[in-house]
Amino acid sequence: MHIPDGYLSPSTCATLYAGAIAGWYAALKRVKHLLLSRVVPLISVFAAFAFVVMMFNLPLPGGTTGHAIGVTIAAIVLGPSGAILAISIALAIQALFFGDGGITTLGANCFNMAIVGSLVAYGSYRMIAAGSSIASRRRVLAAAIAGYLAVNAAAFVAAIEFGIQPLLFHDAAGTPLYAPYPFSIALPAMMIGHLTFAGLAEAVISAGLVAYLQVADPGLLQGTSGVPPIGEDVAASRAVAGSQRRLWLGLALLMLLTPVGILTAGKAWSEWSPTEFAVAGSPAQVATAGNIPKGTIPNGMQRLATLWTAPFPGYAPGFVKSATFGYLLSAMFAVGFLLALSLLVQRYLERRRATRYPT
Repeated sequence: MHIPDGYLSPSTCATLYAGAIAGWYAALKRVKHLLLSRVVPLISVFAAFAFVVMMFNLPLPGGTTGHAIGVTIAAIVLGPSGAILAISIALAIQALFFGDGGITTLGANCFNMAIVGSLVAYGSYRMIAAGSSIASRRRVLAAAIAGYLAVNAAAFVAAIEFGIQPLLFHDAAGTPLYAPYPFSIALPAMMIGHLTFAGLAEAVISAGLVAYLQVADPGLLQGTSGVPPIGEDVAASRAVAGSQRRLWLGLALLMLLTPVGILTAGKAWSEWSPTEFAVAGSPAQVATAGNIPKGTIPNGMQRLATLWTAPFPGYAPGFVKSATFGYLLSAMFAVGFLLALSLLVQRYLERRRATRYPT
């Protein structure tokens, strides 16, 4: 679901960047008054969690792969605004450092997975779980359904974005300039895999984590954002700190399992490099179903695909010979980066708070 550079036209990218920026602005504005609380480290935790979860690839029908997003549990704990920011941060790190998703299409990927995914997950969870207690089994069911709906909603929006490309952007001969998949190809290709596997993976993860938090840390399920009231006492503060440590520890354990994610062969549908379109019989060429001449690469795609070269493309640092260790090292880098960033922001906010409210 990570759309690479060159698959969407510049005007499509600009439109979706505008939508993403509007979502980011609204999310930042909503959580601004919470920045002196635990929302910053929690956003970092769930950004890291989403990053790691998306490294576990699942086999999908047709020889492609997919993955869960982690957006649902983020929306349940942080609320839609916090989830939008967390998932967007994870997607930005993937694109900038690892080439998983494009730079021109970062707005589109954030719009699909972070914004649409968060809003659908939160809205459906709240609607289904309304009136139930924190410990209710209905909340577990609500999380599962919300996860399934969120992933498929994000996939559906991505399919629409693909489908409009050959319809609106083609040369005089009718050859697509960007993604060469009409709606008749894009919709079933995106939806079958997510309806059958990726959506179920998100449902299982979301339900499992809600069930765990009901026992281990129900406070994270209390409110829209999971942030306690201002003026919490020392005991509550210590409990919050302990909760964050447990989350980071659990994430570290999950991170050690990331090499399992490369055991699944194949690439995600529509994440092929432009050169693969010129290879006879390649999955990229077969997927076009004859919508572009054999052995050719869409002109616009070829032009945009080289705008950014990630330092560690494909989660495979060049200085590491082992693909398994390189994959794990990439996960460690991202999680460490987010942890360090969280600590720096926390320290800055604490100093700002001490300046504003001296003892």
